[in-house]
Amino acid sequence: DVQLVESGGGSVQTGGSLKLSCAVSGYHSEYWCIGWLRQAPGKEREGVARIYTGSGNTYYADSVKGRLTISQDNAKNTVYLQMNSLKPEDTAMYYCAADAPLKGYCGRPTEFPNRGQGTQVTVS
Repeated sequence: DVQLVESGGGSVQTGGSLKLSCAVSGYHSEYWCIGWLRQAPGKEREGVARIYTGSGNTYYADSVKGRLTISQDNAKNTVYLQMNSLKPEDTAMYYCAADAPLKGYCGRPTEFPNRGQGTQVTVS
């Protein structure tokens, strides 16, 4: 089974930065789709970023483009989410999620079947 462990959440002021990490282990596929999604109280779950580890191709939700950057360190089996220019509306529980690609295609992070426990991000 794939295991995902997030870290790096915390509380920051508006305009601040955080870097989330997702340590990935136990996967059986050479390449994976790794995504970050978030959920705030009373709001729908939102997929904010995704990376295909095979090619490095990335996807971002419009709400975070230009502010969040997803990256990978294959040697450490870790995916990162650099979060800059944070806004109060970014406040949410952030989850790392994983799925095996289908012919090199990655679906929506909100539909990935493997997910970590989450890390809280609070922007005030």
